[in-house]
Amino acid sequence: MRDLTDAIWRKSTRSGNQGNCVEVADNLPGVVGVRDSKNITGPALMFGPDQWQTFIGGLRADALS
Repeated sequence: MRDLTDAIWRKSTRSGNQGNCVEVADNLPGVVGVRDSKNITGPALMFGPDQWQTFIGGLRADALS
């Protein structure tokens, strides 16, 4: 498992103040972390950069259709 100690977590500005969102850390080489913003000490999912870009591209394509 990758150490995410130095991860810089961010969440969408569209999430507002409700906190019902995920946070993403993409500042580490070779990995993108994703976690639940309501449980920041809980587990995080980890993706390779290519996997993450494919996922985001799919979301954008769905939003446009």
